[in-house]
Amino acid sequence: MTQNPKRAANGRRMEKKYIKRRQRGLSVFIAALVLIIGGVIYIGVRVSSGEGSDSATSLDYEGTGNGEVQLVEIPEGSSLSALGPELEERDIVKSDAAFQTAAASNPDAASVQPGFYRLQGQMSAVEAVEALLAPESRNEPLDIHGGATLMDVNVIGGATRPGVYSQISALTAVAQGSPSITPEELQDVAANTPPEQLGVPEWALDAVKARGNDPKRLEGLIVPGQYVINPELSAEEVLTDLLTRSTSQYNESGIVGRAQALGLTPYELLTAASLVEREAPAGEFDKVSRVILNRLAEPMRLEFDSTVNYGLVEVEVATTDEDRAQVTPWNTYAKDGLPDTPIAAASMEAISAMENPAEGNWLFFVTISQDGTTVFNDTYEDHLRDTEQALNSGVLDSQR
Repeated sequence: MTQNPKRAANGRRMEKKYIKRRQRGLSVFIAALVLIIGGVIYIGVRVSSGEGSDSATSLDYEGTGNGEVQLVEIPEGSSLSALGPELEERDIVKSDAAFQTAAASNPDAASVQPGFYRLQGQMSAVEAVEALLAPESRNEPLDIHGGATLMDVNVIGGATRPGVYSQISALTAVAQGSPSITPEELQDVAANTPPEQLGVPEWALDAVKARGNDPKRLEGLIVPGQYVINPELSAEEVLTDLLTRSTSQYNESGIVGRAQALGLTPYELLTAASLVEREAPAGEFDKVSRVILNRLAEPMRLEFDSTVNYGLVEVEVATTDEDRAQVTPWNTYAKDGLPDTPIAAASMEAISAMENPAEGNWLFFVTISQDGTTVFNDTYEDHLRDTEQALNSGVLDSQR
């Protein structure tokens, strides 16, 4: 009996549909099985790790940390929330999600300051956020003021003024204990590392090299200001960072052209500005600048006590005849012209004062009272009269 061709074709189509339905059903079954197995494994891991059923708790640690101090940086222009992934990766917080929630819930989060912060491992997200907002957790920035020196200054009858090297050292203690960089290490790097390797500007290289292995040879090359210091860097890395940033700032200010307009080299301009910093009371920068330029033009020795003190182990306002007679690279009582190097960090304000001195014929000045009142004179006779007043007021009293 012959089969109806049309019925046979229909049968084959029905069989193919059945096979496809069966294949789809098998695929769905396999996918469901994978999900079930994955869920069982996930739950097993959660249980074996001791996590509770509360999802919020499982994403966060409890408490203030495990005691292991870690240093965390918030860069300039960054936000608190941007730190989350790194904190999770370093196991400071358990999850970025918990940290983001804690940061969003803290109304002070937007006020976070750039810098390096001391956190601990395995902190709760709330505790981590609060630590990043707490001033005591933050490593203080290095604050170099105009007139600061690299080395400590031992004041006769007074307190020792910490130099930049000592300031850096004090800021490199990540936790309680000894700093990671000592002043002696910084002095060694300053004295023995090729200056071009440290980022010294090209226009200062010859003068710096001429000082041999003097640890003070970098004096005046770090622009006054606040600097965020990474205490995990080496002494060479810290100095290179400071000098490189300062070189960029000096060059961007057009210091080469500004110095040429005064008939000075950029290094001489820094040196003159450092004298302004050490000699001029507040508000008198432009007048002291005028005295410097007038004396150089005479020509006449500057005879600044600050240049005498720079070469001494112990200093005071009133220098002695013996001190002033010592021939050093800086003592302007014993040498013509400017000191061989800057004697302190010179601010942009002091540099501008050298470019824009006050109008006057002054050749002398002296502080005559304890409140800082300073008088300027054209003649030596008037200067002697005012110096006598300074002596009577106790400004020039010696502690020796």
